[in-house]
Amino acid sequence: MIKAGIIGATGYAGSELVRLLYNHPNVKVEMIAGRSYIGEPYGNVFENFKHNDDLVCEENLELMGSNCDVVFMALPHGLSGGKVSEALLSQAKVVDLGADFRLSDSSVYEKWYGAKHENTGLLKEAVYGLTEVNRDEVAKARLIANPGCYTTCSILALYPLLKEGVVEKQNIVIDAKSGVSGAGRLVEQSIHFCEANETVKAYKVASHRHTPEIEEQLSIAAGEKLQLMFTPHLIPMNRGILATCYAKPKQNISQKELQDIYRQYYGDEYFIRLCRPGTFPETKWVKSSNFCDIAATIDERTSTIIVVSALDNLVKGAAGQAVQNMNVIFGIDEKTGLDSVPVFPV
Repeated sequence: MIKAGIIGATGYAGSELVRLLYNHPNVKVEMIAGRSYIGEPYGNVFENFKHNDDLVCEENLELMGSNCDVVFMALPHGLSGGKVSEALLSQAKVVDLGADFRLSDSSVYEKWYGAKHENTGLLKEAVYGLTEVNRDEVAKARLIANPGCYTTCSILALYPLLKEGVVEKQNIVIDAKSGVSGAGRLVEQSIHFCEANETVKAYKVASHRHTPEIEEQLSIAAGEKLQLMFTPHLIPMNRGILATCYAKPKQNISQKELQDIYRQYYGDEYFIRLCRPGTFPETKWVKSSNFCDIAATIDERTSTIIVVSALDNLVKGAAGQAVQNMNVIFGIDEKTGLDSVPVFPV
């Protein structure tokens, strides 16, 4: 059995990790940590774990490293960088669900996150854990930078087009919507019920922190640096992300050629489901699952390729992807612990 530890288990992504790992046949959740609930049984923190309250929140990273094979860090940006060390990596694999190791350039991180990077020495070693793109590198890694939720949805949608070089590398537009759980469990006025319900709003326009992450990974795919426009919106629902992406083709491309490109890249990827012609993703079809649904079409009137993608921000956009990366690292079938049908209705 793989012994797992989770730091930040009392947040939404952390609790989703506990849920997924409890149902994983090859994993035992050995330790959990939650700074605000030290000494509390987990079933008291989340009532849905009432029959699984043998776990007690603690805060001992040194003990977690020596007792666990893999340590998941589900922490806000700026916190995991200082906790990951060579000593920890010599004892356990680390999957960081935060932002501290996603960007290769610490100056870009500091510009967009407004905080000094606490561990630049490990940036070159960290592997960007978008499994469908970096599977071979993930398999050999000690430190995984688990992608963000918006970024996973956006990169998977556009990656085949940029990798094949069939679209212009500038003026790409990503219009994305997310459920409220994407903001985390901390109390903020903007996500209070009265503030978020019965409204849709754009936020962090031209300044969202996932922008450089999307640009960096798509630049790698394109083979040259690109810039794009990314605008997130808050939707009054608990879970889900829908991204609608727009790109200009370099030359005429047929609908069949477009479909063939996506089948070439994702036809054998279990967790990416390509929609049948005329059908486009909806967040309700992926809730509580590790699937990302994608559909691509051509607007011949404006000569624009439109790609729509949807995923659950807490699963494929966070905890599920972390478990998928863990499975690859330990040589387990990628689907293990994640092969469940999405919940509907919910």
